[in-house]
Amino acid sequence: MISFIVPAHDEARLLGGTLVALRDTGAASGQACEIVVVDDASTDATAQIAAQLGARVIRVEYRHIAATRNAGARAANGELLVFVDADTLIDADVVSAAVAAIAGGAVGGGATVRLQGTQAWHERCTVALLGWAFRLTGIAPGCFLFCTRVAFDAAGGFDERYYAAEDVALSRALARVGRFVILRQKVRTSDRKLRTHSVADHLRLVVRFAMRGTGLLKSRSDLGLWYGERRDKP
Repeated sequence: MISFIVPAHDEARLLGGTLVALRDTGAASGQACEIVVVDDASTDATAQIAAQLGARVIRVEYRHIAATRNAGARAANGELLVFVDADTLIDADVVSAAVAAIAGGAVGGGATVRLQGTQAWHERCTVALLGWAFRLTGIAPGCFLFCTRVAFDAAGGFDERYYAAEDVALSRALARVGRFVILRQKVRTSDRKLRTHSVADHLRLVVRFAMRGTGLLKSRSDLGLWYGERRDKP
């Protein structure tokens, strides 16, 4: 069985599209599938939308993405765990490629990411550069990461010391367990951080990270791009 695990906090706006894509992808895959939505302290209709679209809903009160993902893994029944962000669309091609990679001996992996919407030239260049860097270093962007349950357990799951970059930590841990791959198939994810946070917001985060290193990633209060109040505009 494939378990699609979707962490979600106040994702009523975008969650429906993600779940419909997962449901259609699961049906097209020919595999037994389930969708587990981990509703982390939402105050909107996230849980209701998930239930209406056939997902199993797990409620937690963590506001901690690593812990939320781990809760989904504990609740899942599948032997192949696929972590998908609530603002990300995947299709049957990427799931088929993930299944084939596992059948070929990989313990897990990620995919190439394409942002939805229209980006300025410098944004496109930055995304392309980051994609190249992820592929070169064997890091799976957190919006889509898959692995076997055996490998997930052997790697210790997502490292709950971190409030961000938990995907980087798990990618490295899985690579120590076995072969970790980055698929050439693409997933589409929201560009909302570009649309709702200014260049200055991003630069301030880069500067703080340069000054504090990974210590910054262990402080939720310093990670407003992920944990601050959800914005509609910059």
